[in-house]
Amino acid sequence: MLISTDDALQAYLKQILAQLESWLMAGQISKLIMAINSKETRETIERWQFDIHVVDTKDENGGGAPPPPKSEKAIHAEIAAIIRQITASVTFLPMLEEKCTFNILVYADNNAEVPTTWIDSDPHYIKKNSEQVKLRSFSTDVHKVDALVAYRLENEL
Repeated sequence: MLISTDDALQAYLKQILAQLESWLMAGQISKLIMAINSKETRETIERWQFDIHVVDTKDENGGGAPPPPKSEKAIHAEIAAIIRQITASVTFLPMLEEKCTFNILVYADNNAEVPTTWIDSDPHYIKKNSEQVKLRSFSTDVHKVDALVAYRLENEL
């Protein structure tokens, strides 16, 4: 695990995480993406996507008692499993041999209050020679998160 010593980066991430927490609690976010881009060409090399669904607390028949709450232990186990899978992804992801930068993209509801310093962005899709791998999902009593990583395949020799 890498820990940044760059104060500006830490402040940037702190601001994003605070806004994400606010939107998550309000159920106003549907997708979180981290795009890793070539610093030189700005081409997207990896795209980590987390689809966030608000869990309906009513049963499928339109009412009645909500499903039983999931234990904190079960939630932690699911999150630990996806973290292990993300960590293990180094076995199939191509090495990042060029200098890279990253962008955080948030798909928020139209009625979400967006900070004035934030701007709209393109979706940072990988435009050519890409592959994607669906990762494990996890859920809490409030959210279900589906994850996948898309990446640019190395050029064939």
